[in-house]
Amino acid sequence: MNQLKIKKFKVEATSAASLSALMDQEKIELHPIECVNWDNYPYKPTVKFRIAHSEEALLINYQVKEESVRAIYGEDNGQVWTDSCVEFFVIPANDGYYYNIETNCIGTVLLAVGKDRGDRVSASLDVLAGIQRWSSLGKQPFGERTGMCSWELSLIVPYKVFFKHSIESMDGVAIKGNFYKCGDGLKTKHFLSWNQIKTEKPDFHCPYFFGELQFE
Repeated sequence: MNQLKIKKFKVEATSAASLSALMDQEKIELHPIECVNWDNYPYKPTVKFRIAHSEEALLINYQVKEESVRAIYGEDNGQVWTDSCVEFFVIPANDGYYYNIETNCIGTVLLAVGKDRGDRVSASLDVLAGIQRWSSLGKQPFGERTGMCSWELSLIVPYKVFFKHSIESMDGVAIKGNFYKCGDGLKTKHFLSWNQIKTEKPDFHCPYFFGELQFE
């Protein structure tokens, strides 16, 4: 099982647009999302992420290089996993309920909570509006663009976004989670994970295979 130590930010992150530079300043380490878990989907784009926490939010930055990119969905809670998509699944309270925070390359978010794939409750649009997003590709939807493309995405996810729980701090907490990169609707489908998944077919809704996240 992968383990990740997550630093607490020493400076205030006031906007998602400034997050990447602040993470450079705070020396927040990048980690690869590189597990190819299913032989039928061997393509492996270059994907890295870094994560920190603050008094009020989780701070996440993704950096991606892939052979094509797509962002059809421009409204939250759409089928963003079919676009060029990065995802963070997390059990924030050690009670079995996990959130899936799925974001396409222009910052459109899908967020839900439950104990398994068939038991999901979607976040309201008001809750989703609390997530700050910034993408190097802008905000406007577009069809698939072929050719090597590099893009970056930053998210500020306030603890209040975890709407089934009342989370005030992540200080000193150890929980489970996983990070993913997918593109179900792209010319070359792919399904990468940070922590390895051992199932017959692609399935990210597998809390058993989450890694450990240790917050300082």
